[in-house]
Amino acid sequence: MELYNETCFECSKLITTKYSTSFSQGINAFDKRFRYPIYAIYGLVRYADEIVDTFEGYDQHQLIEDFKSQAFRAISQKVSLNPILQSFQLVVNQYHIDETLIQSFFKSMEMDLERKVYDNDEYKTYIYGSAEVIGLMCLRVFCENDEELYKQLLPAARSLGSALQKINFLRDIKSGYQERGRVYFPGVDFTNFTDEVKKKIENDIEKDLNDGLAGIKRLPKGVRLGVYLAYTYYQQLLKKMIKTPVCVLLQKRVRIANAQKRILYLKAVVRHKLIGL
Repeated sequence: MELYNETCFECSKLITTKYSTSFSQGINAFDKRFRYPIYAIYGLVRYADEIVDTFEGYDQHQLIEDFKSQAFRAISQKVSLNPILQSFQLVVNQYHIDETLIQSFFKSMEMDLERKVYDNDEYKTYIYGSAEVIGLMCLRVFCENDEELYKQLLPAARSLGSALQKINFLRDIKSGYQERGRVYFPGVDFTNFTDEVKKKIENDIEKDLNDGLAGIKRLPKGVRLGVYLAYTYYQQLLKKMIKTPVCVLLQKRVRIANAQKRILYLKAVVRHKLIGL
């Protein structure tokens, strides 16, 4: 099984590198033993997200239900012929990832097929399942079954996951609202999106980012730099969006140029070496 498992993890790695250069760079900064497990988690959540976002013209409800059922069957049987599910179940079983986290994730994916406008409770439920639980799955890996450390870092991991997702919402207004009709921020009307409303959202994100950073500082050394890199990229995205007028944000997706990403990477490495971040 060793060759089969390695091949499955490599498939998850390929998905990660194809879909996200930023996360791939962060994972590459981890100590080697952490990389395959995080690739496996990303592969599962990426494919589920792909079903609800891009598989138009197919029965998305049935596809996500089937994928969820296959995932839990793989976890229970501890084997799957689907390489993405095989690598994922190996990680779930090795690091004792709570299946309620996975259930919450799939619930949020299903909400994307049903909900277009979210109220406050739905917003919180969606963010927990689509982002916070992913941070908690990764935290299980980072803590390597140290239950006490996991409990200590749990609130910060949730805050960081929440911040990254909210930044994605703000950055992807054009595709989320104009192309899919989704309004995640409760009470927000994008036909009358003001600087005041935008500022309130940005303040909420900044609080989550600050709370998340406090947890990053306490992560095991083998993963701290990689997570800090992700934090740095998203912090820079938020800074750019703060400077971007509402009218532009509604029409254009804010990005960080590759050259700027390299600079951020170097700064993060230096900061990590100097002060342990």
